[in-house]
Amino acid sequence: MMASKLQQLQSKACQASQFVAKHGTSYYKQLLEQNKQYIQEPPTVEKCSLLSKQLFYTRLASIPGRTESFWKELDYVKNLWKNRQELKVEDAGIAALFGLECFAWFCAGEIVGRGFTFTGYYV
Repeated sequence: MMASKLQQLQSKACQASQFVAKHGTSYYKQLLEQNKQYIQEPPTVEKCSLLSKQLFYTRLASIPGRTESFWKELDYVKNLWKNRQELKVEDAGIAALFGLECFAWFCAGEIVGRGFTFTGYYV
């Protein structure tokens, strides 16, 4: 039983590698052609290193703007909470759906973290 499954897996892996060997280069060339506007010249390791540093420091520089946005959103939520008597049913429904979505993403993360099991962690 296990030997036949292993044989099937080897056969599928062989087919996949043959497909990639036959069609991989044309897909690669097509992908590069479609996205050539994003390619930095010359495409070297040094250029990649420079780009990764630029990305890191650009994200670092964007932190003050992000924190400012966070505090604005927090002030908005505080204001909503102070005036909760004036809250419309639609706004409460949207907030409830948002909370439900956050909980669903949390549950999905827990399932992924457990190795895609619903019952518990592998030991």
